Amino acid sequence: MAEDLNDADIAMDSANLYREETFTDRRVGTLQRLTPVTAAGATDTARPILYVGQTQVLTPAGALPLSFEVQAKSLEDAVAQFGEHAKQALARTLRRLEELRREQASSIIVPGSAPPGGLGGGSGGGRVLR
Repeated sequence: MAEDLNDADIAMDSANLYREETFTDRRVGTLQRLTPVTAAGATDTARPILYVGQTQVLTPAGALPLSFEVQAKSLEDAVAQFGEHAKQALARTLRRLEELRREQASSIIVPGSAPPGGLGGGSGGGRVLR
C-alpha cells in the first residue's frame, strides 16, 4: 500500500488554479467565489468565476452537509439563487440516500460473507446476492 502512495501523481494543476473568497450571512450558509488565476497569481479572465454554496440541514442523525454549484454572474446573483440551489441539492441528496437505503434493504447476506461495503469479520467464503 505504501508503494502505491509513492507512485501516486500528487501534483497541483497549474493551469486550473483558483483564488477562494468566502462570504457568509452567519446564519444559513456560505458562498465561495472561485476566481480563476494564472500560475503567477494574476486573474485569468479567459475562465469563468465559479460560485459554490454550502449549508447544513439538521436531521435526526445529525447535521447533513450540502455543497452545490451556483450558476451566477455576480455575488449578488449567487446570493439570490442560494436558497433554490440548496433545496435542489437537498432533494438530490435525499433521493441518493433513499437509493442507498433500498439497495441495502434488498441485499441478501449469505452466511460466512462480509456485509455490504466489505467491512466485518466474515470468513469471505460467502457472497452477497441481490
